[in-house]
Amino acid sequence: MLTSSLHFERPYATTVMPACMRSSDDADAAAGRAARWALTALIGLGVGTAQAADIDGAQLSAWWSLPFAGMLLSIAIMPLAIPHIWHHHFGKIAGAWALAFLLPYAAVFGFGAASVAVVHALLAEYIPFIALLTALFTAAGGIYVKGNLHGSPLTNVKIMGVGAVLASLMGTTGASMLLIRPLIRANDNRKHVAHVVVFFIFIVSNAGGSLTPLGDPPLFLGFLKGVDFFWTATTIFPETLFLVGALLVIFYMIDSWYHQREGLLVADPTPDDEKFGLDGAINFLPLLAVVVLVLMSGTWKPGIAFNVMGTEVELQQIVRDALLMAVVFVSLKITPAGVRERNQFSWAPMQEVAKLFIGIFLTMIPVLAMLRAGEAGAFAAVARAVTGPDGQPLPWAYFWSSGVLSSFLDNAPTYLVFFNLAGGDPVVLMTTLSATLAAISAGSVFMGANTYIGNAPNFMVKAIAEDRGIRMPSFFGYMLWSAGVLIPLFVVMTYIWFI
Repeated sequence: MLTSSLHFERPYATTVMPACMRSSDDADAAAGRAARWALTALIGLGVGTAQAADIDGAQLSAWWSLPFAGMLLSIAIMPLAIPHIWHHHFGKIAGAWALAFLLPYAAVFGFGAASVAVVHALLAEYIPFIALLTALFTAAGGIYVKGNLHGSPLTNVKIMGVGAVLASLMGTTGASMLLIRPLIRANDNRKHVAHVVVFFIFIVSNAGGSLTPLGDPPLFLGFLKGVDFFWTATTIFPETLFLVGALLVIFYMIDSWYHQREGLLVADPTPDDEKFGLDGAINFLPLLAVVVLVLMSGTWKPGIAFNVMGTEVELQQIVRDALLMAVVFVSLKITPAGVRERNQFSWAPMQEVAKLFIGIFLTMIPVLAMLRAGEAGAFAAVARAVTGPDGQPLPWAYFWSSGVLSSFLDNAPTYLVFFNLAGGDPVVLMTTLSATLAAISAGSVFMGANTYIGNAPNFMVKAIAEDRGIRMPSFFGYMLWSAGVLIPLFVVMTYIWFI
């Protein structure tokens, strides 16, 4: 019997671009396909049954997590071991791992239960997740920062500092997509650039988005659950300031060492004959529209919902997603001719994220269900680890548990798991248990930087950098950077704020 709730509200909504969209497509054709895809997705909401979209995690053994582990290991190992096959078939590999979970699950629990799980993952998780990313990716990709910035250590620090501020205002995805291209262009005459992109992921794609619900999906989930909009800004600002400040200082020292070691740099391939400025700045309007739509979906509660095979799809989500697709269409239409070409805009990073994360979202269904089952599930040790002998939550344990899982699972539903594990009452969590909520918030956002899959912008930035010819660290190579730089800082933060 399916009883345990698996309702992970994914506020950041968007719809995935069709895989057939290529950088060579003109804006009109791309916009038309995006609109047709969105319409098809929304029409699909009109059909459904009254089945419950619940999975009882207590019925599942740890063996059900093997497809998810296989998905992660594929991302980590195959680009190194069989790069040619991975590059051309990573979408099929992700699909194979999804089937490795779904087919056995259908055989054991029935085709209907498997269908319900898939529909829930798509409507409540994947479509909302991909759609916001697509809207931000499209709008930010239509803004070209012209003028040749020279990638000195100080210039790079300034770009990342600005990105950290923007991340809490326009989301880590928006800030990352806006600034990664000018940062790469500023350093296009340097030999060693991978470390610049790694620290950009640490700072802009993760740590900077910790101050508002607009910054990162987990915080918006908290906002939907009743956490005050400015609670995170007033509560974990010291932790954010420490982490971002420390990372900027560490980066400046490392980048200065590389810069001096390189000696006389090769001629800058980017000409200096352009004044600094913005082309396509009109795309700040679509970016603003995305922010408004995200806030709308958290504040407008018409009380109308549609049941699609047990998944409640609320009217505000449908409206938000439809308008987000309209934002994509408008951005493609209003971007001045030539801006995206000058920005070397390509749909490839978005396609990679869309294909890989469908595999991640489907294979992590049983993992999240077992975590939600708490003491009754296969991962009961996690529930016990975050609770003291007196029955009170341990903030340091919540910080590390939510952080470690957010490094490999999607950090939004992981946030919800620990939010509910700590009681789920926003008033109590903002007052009596404020240290616990701060630990969950900080762990979910900050430690998303530990791996490429911890937060969606990580993979997008990596894909863009590789598309520009930068040889990025492997999955495990990146984790060596995070282990050497981030983990010591997290240990210091634990002793200062969470014990």
